[in-house]
Amino acid sequence: MKKTILVTGGTGFIGSHTTVELQAAGYDVVIVDNLSNSNADVVDGIEQISGIRPAFYKVDCCDLPALEDVFKKHPDICGIIHFAASKAVGESVEQPLKYYENNLVSLINLLKIMPVYGVKGIIFSSSCTVYGQPDPEHLPVTEEAPIKKAESPYGNTKQINEEIVQDYVKSGAPISAILLRYFNPIGSHPSGIIGELPNGVPANLIPYITQTAIGIREQLSVFGDDYDTPDGSCIRDFIYVLDLAKAHVAAMARIVEGKNTEPVEIYNVGTGNGVSVFELLNTFEKCTGVKVNYKVAPRRAGDIEKVWGNVDKANNVLGWKAVHTLEEALSSAWNWQKKLRERGIM
Repeated sequence: MKKTILVTGGTGFIGSHTTVELQAAGYDVVIVDNLSNSNADVVDGIEQISGIRPAFYKVDCCDLPALEDVFKKHPDICGIIHFAASKAVGESVEQPLKYYENNLVSLINLLKIMPVYGVKGIIFSSSCTVYGQPDPEHLPVTEEAPIKKAESPYGNTKQINEEIVQDYVKSGAPISAILLRYFNPIGSHPSGIIGELPNGVPANLIPYITQTAIGIREQLSVFGDDYDTPDGSCIRDFIYVLDLAKAHVAAMARIVEGKNTEPVEIYNVGTGNGVSVFELLNTFEKCTGVKVNYKVAPRRAGDIEKVWGNVDKANNVLGWKAVHTLEEALSSAWNWQKKLRERGIM
């Protein structure tokens, strides 16, 4: 019998791609999403790619009774992948309470429900922001690197949520968890049917680049060119969203098959390579042939100077590795933007 996985935030960027990969791996998927930063039409796109329509409920994970109704309708849910969260660093600095309420309560509600409905395990969508700005000797950053004071309320919610999961499991709760600390997901499904489409002005770099390149946005702002990096711009580890989605499938298999050796396991999910914002822009222009109108703006509150990951643990223990190039990821993002234009969406 197929195993059923609940994907919260499943119509979002990473959630939708992970749903497709879960279905390809033989899982049934139930999606809950409040559509605060996505669109229900994404479910049609998932079905178009996979030939399977996941169950979908417009539910806010902060609404405990509504969330519990989903588990009553699907008592066979055996695992959860929790993506649903507010995720913009800059906005979190401006609206911290929104981030603390949404990101903490949604996780707590899921953890409350799990033992009641016999759900085995949860994969928590964490972030490299938990490392803060690693000291130079800790780059590339490993899972054992010190957790530093977060640079933003968003980053702090990820740190607190990791602690909540660990404390809950330590208390004897009959669940296991995998915390995936990922770096910067980019790109889109190669079909061009699903991709990153935030509501309103994008907070993430790649959709802002593609929207500027196609003429929707007038100009891209690069926040800071005076960092202590080779070209002065921030350095990140950019991972293709399909590779990231497959990491979630590998982690879920580890949980449902009982292969995890610890009740809480932590993995970095990235490419292991640091790329600067200017390098990213240059690569985008080379692989698409399109110039991007950008300007250098002052540094943005909450931004980390440089971080990229050591991903040996995920490679060796999960048996997962990022295989796509930066060029492939950026080309797919541009393909997605052009498809949106063809469909008259933007």
